[in-house]
This record gives sequence, structure tokens and C-alpha cells, in this order.
Amino acid sequence: MVRPSHSIDPTAGDRREDSVGDDNVILLPSGPVDAGEMPAPSRQSLRGLDWFIFFLADVQTGFGPFIAVYLTTEKWTQAQIGLVLSIGGVVGLIGQMPGGAIIDAARSEKLVAGLAIATIGCSALAYAAWPIFPVVVAAATLHAAASCVLGPAIAAISLGLVGPRAIGVRLGRNARFASLGNGVAAAVMGTCGYLFSSRSVFLVTCVLAVPTLLALSQIREREIDVAYAHGAVPRQSPDAKATSVVGLVRRRSLLIFACSILLLQLANAAMLPLMAGVVTMRSSQWAPVLIAACIIVPQAIVALMSPSVGAKAQAWGRRPLLLVGFGALAVRGLLFATVHDPYLLVAVQVFDGITAAVFAVMVPLIVADVAFGSGHFNLAQGIVGTATGIGASLSTVLAGYVSDRFGSGIAFIGLAAVAAMGFAVIASVMPETRRSAH
Repeated sequence: MVRPSHSIDPTAGDRREDSVGDDNVILLPSGPVDAGEMPAPSRQSLRGLDWFIFFLADVQTGFGPFIAVYLTTEKWTQAQIGLVLSIGGVVGLIGQMPGGAIIDAARSEKLVAGLAIATIGCSALAYAAWPIFPVVVAAATLHAAASCVLGPAIAAISLGLVGPRAIGVRLGRNARFASLGNGVAAAVMGTCGYLFSSRSVFLVTCVLAVPTLLALSQIREREIDVAYAHGAVPRQSPDAKATSVVGLVRRRSLLIFACSILLLQLANAAMLPLMAGVVTMRSSQWAPVLIAACIIVPQAIVALMSPSVGAKAQAWGRRPLLLVGFGALAVRGLLFATVHDPYLLVAVQVFDGITAAVFAVMVPLIVADVAFGSGHFNLAQGIVGTATGIGASLSTVLAGYVSDRFGSGIAFIGLAAVAAMGFAVIASVMPETRRSAH
């Protein structure tokens, strides 16, 4: 089985525009510049990518809510904990575009990913060994910076292995293994924290960096098409307009999608924390179990749905699935505002799973649609990642303020209204970005 090497003929007569409106995004033509064919990625490389994503999700889970729990047991004040988390958040936000640019410039995505994993492992060890303020701040900064290159690196390796025509299905598989990794890691680390100490969570995280690196080593470097990984294509002659960073940033479809993702995060990021507070007030005894269930249910939905989302995105197009994701988010917000039984709130989290499954696949897939051919696929991911961070940061602040002033019900309705606004943006102005076969 072979994977065709697609390329763009730069002659004007052979160019075609896809349906992304005025962006002049070029479809892949049938006649390649190089008539040679590239072999399909080996089973070893594909399995290596599966397990790399699985173990990476395990590693990243260790830096979630466990940080606050651990530092609290080390007699840190809430102000100090909040400062450390804020520093990590700011670094993660401003590092999105530089992280993507680093992957675009890298000669080996595997090497960059491996260095990032090693950095995160060292950060976890620093948390466990020296929980003093300067060390923890440095560890949080290094972890956030390393995380900024890992997301683009995974998407780049995936695109380089399977090419643009098969990337939808591959991204669905990526989301499944990430979801499984998150679920397993949460259970393992929660158990270790309960049986031993909260410090053990970071020791486990450091140890898990080893199988993550071993899985990464199973991906064969020679099977990653460097041009595809960067969203570039072979050309008979340079095309400065098609590969311009300014031209990419000005693409209407990329800007509209980034704005819609900002609205998504503005509506979504505060929902679970806000709901956790409501559950705690209504059923304090069972609150930890119910909140854990609210986390596990969406992960299970993502694991089940993600491969189908990747396949349907190619069959139906991107916009219908985006509408499903925003619609599910709006319904979830309305149900949180009206449902009072804390046990039924767990069932409402099914809608969170639908939204998560859609956007886990759609975000990198649509970025690949829009940026492919520019050579700056990973920078485009950084642009959308920045919009994600801004939306998430604003969400918790605004929702908390509205909840304090007007009550949680009004806050949930407001979040649902923002989701409905995102639905309207997709329905009215977002172009379809699916690439049809030539």
C-alpha cells in the first residue's frame, strides 16, 4: 500500500480554490511535481504514535488539580498557589504562537517533542523534591513552555505520517488515545495520592516520562514527511504569496475559526468549575465522587466518539460537526441552569463529551485545512491556541463575577448564550474548509 505524494503545480492554470471563500487556499491537484510515491507509514510508527499520545496524556494529567492539592499539603497559602498557577497560565498563553513557530522551523519534530517530555519529567521531579517557591515557579514555567510545543508537535507528526487526506481519521484516533490516557492517569494518580501522599503523584508523573519517550522512539523518523508536517508542499518554483506568514494571518477562515474557538472556551471553561461549586453546596458528602464522575463521563464519550468524528468530518464536511459541538454546549449550559438534582447533572455531562469529541478533532483538522500549503501549519495552531487561552481565562473570571452577583443559574444561562453566539458565527460566516478529492 502506498501513500501518494501530493504537491501543487504553481502554474496559474492548474490552481483551484476550495470553498473557504476569499482565502485562495489551494486544493491538492492530481498531477504531482515529483512522480515518486511515498510508502504508507508502518504499523510500528502508527502504534508508536498511539502510545506516545496515551502516555503523554498520563504525564500531563499529573499537572492538573493535583498541584493545588500537593502545595496545600506543603503549607502553601492560596495566594502563593494562585500566583504559581497564574504564572504557568500566562507562559502557556504567550507561548502558543512561538511554540508553533518552533515546530515549523524544526528539522525533527520527534527531537523537539522528546526534549519537551524530558523537560516536563524534570519539572515533575522538581515539584516532588523541592517544593519551595523559586523551584516551583521555575518548574511551572518550564512545564508551560514545554507544553506549548507538544500540541503542535503531535499534530505535525500525525500530518507528516498520514498526509492531509487521511488526517481526519488520524486525529480522531489521537483524541481517543488521549482520552483513555487521561482517564487511566486520573485513576492511577488519585489512587497513589490516596494510598501514599500527594507527592507521589509527581514521582509517578516523572516515571511516566520514560514510557512516553520509549513510545516516541518507535515512530520512524524517515516516515514523517517534513513538508507535510509543516503544512508545506513541494513546488516547482517558490511562491512567496502562498507561504507568507502575513497572508496566513489574514486568511478570513482562520480568523473566523479563531474567534469561534474563543467563544467556545468563553462558554465552556467555566462550566465544570461552576457546576462543581453547585454540586458541593447541594450534596457536600458525595461531591468528590460526583465531580469525578463528571470528569470521567466526557472522557468516555470522547474515547467512543472521536474516531467517528474524524470519519464523518470527511463525509459530511466540517461545519455540520462544528454546529453539533456548539449546539451540545448551549444545551449543556441551559440544563445546568435548570436541573437541580446533583445526580442528574452527571448525566448532563454527556453533552460535554459530545462537544469535547467534536473539537478535539476539529481544531487541528480545520487548521490543517486552512494552513496547508503555507508551510506554517503549526504557527496557525498557535494562533488558535492563543484564542483558546484567552477565552478560557476570561470565562472563569466573568462567570464567577456573574454567579456572585446574580446566582449560578444566570451564569449558566449567560454561558449558554455565548455558546449560541458561537453557533451563529459558524452557521452564518464560517466557510466549509473540507478539501475534496481532485
